[in-house]
Amino acid sequence: MTTVQSPGMTIGEAAARLGLTTHTLRYYESEQLLLGSPGRTAAGRRRYDEDDVRWIEMVQRLRATGMPVRAIRAYAELCRAGAGNEDQRLAVLEAHRDEVRRHLAEVTDHLDAINHKIAGYRTVWG
Repeated sequence: MTTVQSPGMTIGEAAARLGLTTHTLRYYESEQLLLGSPGRTAAGRRRYDEDDVRWIEMVQRLRATGMPVRAIRAYAELCRAGAGNEDQRLAVLEAHRDEVRRHLAEVTDHLDAINHKIAGYRTVWG
């Protein structure tokens, strides 16, 4: 844990910037989804810097695209380990990308079916 004087954002400021609750930020930290613990003031209050925010934005993207917390934790662990495991990190992201693409194709098929149904109604009652 790094102690900082006052630079960075409070947990409330970081949460507002990220569109999250402070509870969610604490959850991400407790689940070891962050690259490291945020800095702390001498009084022990969290301070988030730009690197923290960028990482949390990535975590949000991974969650929003359906990556399980355990997979994000594993990816974060690889990143925290440093150089030498880039091939593993790449494999995690490529596998997730492939899953997102499969899901996107499925949703696109559903959307096409809905659009077809709408077209049918517009033809009859349009």
